[in-house]
Amino acid sequence: MTARDLRWQVVREGNDASQPTLFDVPGREIGTGEFRGLEFLHVRARTIINKVGPKSPVPFQYTINAYRGCSHACTYCIGGDTPILMGDGRTKPISDVRAGDRVYGTLRHGSYRRYAITDVLDHWSTIKRAYRVTLEDRTELVASGDHRFLSAGGWKHVTGTERGPLCRPHLTLNNKLMGTGRFAPPPDDDTDYRRGYLCGMIRGDGQVGHYSYARRPGRSRDNVRRFRLSLVDLEALRRTRLYLADGGIASDEFAFHEAVGDQKALTAIRTSARAAVVAIEDVIRWPRVPSDQWRKGYLAGIFDAEGSCSGGILRISNTDQAIVGQLTSSLRHFGFCFALENTMRENGLVSVRLTGGLSERLRFFHTVDPAITRKRTIEGMALKGRARLGVVSIESLDVEMPMYDITTGTGDFIADGVVSHNCFARPTHEYLNLDPATDFDRVIVVKVNAVEKLRAELAPSRWRGEHIAMGTNTDPYQRVEGKYRLTQGIIEVLGEAGNPFSILTKGTLVLRDLDRLVEAARRTRVELCFSIGTLDEDVWRATEPGTPPPRKRIEAVGRINEAGIPCGVLVAPILPGLSDRREQLDDVVRACVDAGAPSISPVLLHLRPGVKEHYLGWLADSHPELLERHQQLYPGSYAPARERDRITQLVRELVAHHRNAGGAAAAPRLSSRFDPA
Repeated sequence: MTARDLRWQVVREGNDASQPTLFDVPGREIGTGEFRGLEFLHVRARTIINKVGPKSPVPFQYTINAYRGCSHACTYCIGGDTPILMGDGRTKPISDVRAGDRVYGTLRHGSYRRYAITDVLDHWSTIKRAYRVTLEDRTELVASGDHRFLSAGGWKHVTGTERGPLCRPHLTLNNKLMGTGRFAPPPDDDTDYRRGYLCGMIRGDGQVGHYSYARRPGRSRDNVRRFRLSLVDLEALRRTRLYLADGGIASDEFAFHEAVGDQKALTAIRTSARAAVVAIEDVIRWPRVPSDQWRKGYLAGIFDAEGSCSGGILRISNTDQAIVGQLTSSLRHFGFCFALENTMRENGLVSVRLTGGLSERLRFFHTVDPAITRKRTIEGMALKGRARLGVVSIESLDVEMPMYDITTGTGDFIADGVVSHNCFARPTHEYLNLDPATDFDRVIVVKVNAVEKLRAELAPSRWRGEHIAMGTNTDPYQRVEGKYRLTQGIIEVLGEAGNPFSILTKGTLVLRDLDRLVEAARRTRVELCFSIGTLDEDVWRATEPGTPPPRKRIEAVGRINEAGIPCGVLVAPILPGLSDRREQLDDVVRACVDAGAPSISPVLLHLRPGVKEHYLGWLADSHPELLERHQQLYPGSYAPARERDRITQLVRELVAHHRNAGGAAAAPRLSSRFDPA
């Protein structure tokens, strides 16, 4: 039984008396054709007319939502073998990542995005058409066309168009992605690698000694061999002990030095068995011709023993010229950039400093895989665009294949060295015991009995004919309506019963049902309202890429009003700093007046928890100059009343101006059943 099955079982059984049972046992259908990658949960709702809570600010009491979730939303995903930067500094294919893992994402601090460790909240897969994005440094990213990567110009989908339904910000050959460049593959954990690691670790920080004693009565021998290695970091100590044990060399672990003041505790391993020490001496001999795996192990071992990485500088220091010589030889062998720093100390200490910035440090960590996690951290490091990550090509692979995505606390993650976007939580899906992080986009709850349930609930003995609002949670004319036609059936039932209703939508699919709406309007009060926040093409592409173009929505408003059905407009959401300039609002208002909209109501952006974090993160990337203003405007979900009043008054003046200019006699209406402000 899957986790989702368990969640729905709880809903079915109604184990929590404080939570009403919402649905009967759901059926399940996997989408095909244009709905491939979606999952539909067919449920039989216990009720279809929902009463709004008493504390809600909306001006209606009853709603109908035939769907939960939105098939208009994007499903972001990448190929299963894409390496993801984990919180311990290593990589893992995204197909193997699981909820609860820790990975690197990014957060904006000051002028830069900075790397930050974040939790994986969920993980899922789907089937999508595959595209390959190739970068200058030969990084190859396999992803769906919907997936987004962070470029120097903001978040970009892999594919898109300049016009039509896929009009959205997308990658072109002029773009450069942000990150460090492709990750190096990890070393093989074979015998050569282990011998190299032991050589670097023990020569760098261990003690292998021969002690001779004068023969005395009762002593069985006068020659003693000893090995000891003491470290602060247990990761390196226990890797050393494991590698020795796998080679047949036993050792004991003990507390060598207790923590005192600023001094950290030291733990050690040791052996004084003659055969064991002889075997250790054999393991750490310099090889005549070191293999690649031995060199990788040696670099990992000497870094764990004598290396440091702080302030963005990776150094390995030692006084032994043979150790330094093998170190520089191995770095040169793998093409690492480094500099020698002579400390001028009497003991001849030499420091080898890796150069080339974060890209080179990550390549070192991934190529050699040192054990000590704290030395591998990049948390807080700034994300800068120095790597050669220009887009060279974007090509379809002409296949559909399994794709994977994760949801993280930061809203992004690092995929093969570049910053990759992921989905964010949708609070309304959480109410249904579905995962808000992923299920909102790809699991659509379809109330298959919505039409028959509504017919029963509208029986005169049960219902007093109150107004019902649709589109208050998810769009009734989202793409899935073309498959199930539930909104169409609901309109017919409400019309037959003569029950007043209203619809809020962004979907031009409503024109399919125009005849039915006209028929219903002959019997009862029918109102429609389109949400059109801006006519600015750049703002629309950046903020609502999956919705019908705003001018197409204006055309729909005109057609509906011409048919005799009042169709108003919510100028919503108005985005501070993006779509709230007088000239931008003037464009929208003029178009709405020309389309015959009887009501034009502004709604300034409001940010619910979950949506707020995502929006501010997007704003920090795309318009960082607006971030401080938004943080001041939105300590909670709503902007201050004075700012909402200012926008309302501005729109009122614009509506009056354009109605008077057009000779309209009717005064503008600035109230709406849909306006929650």
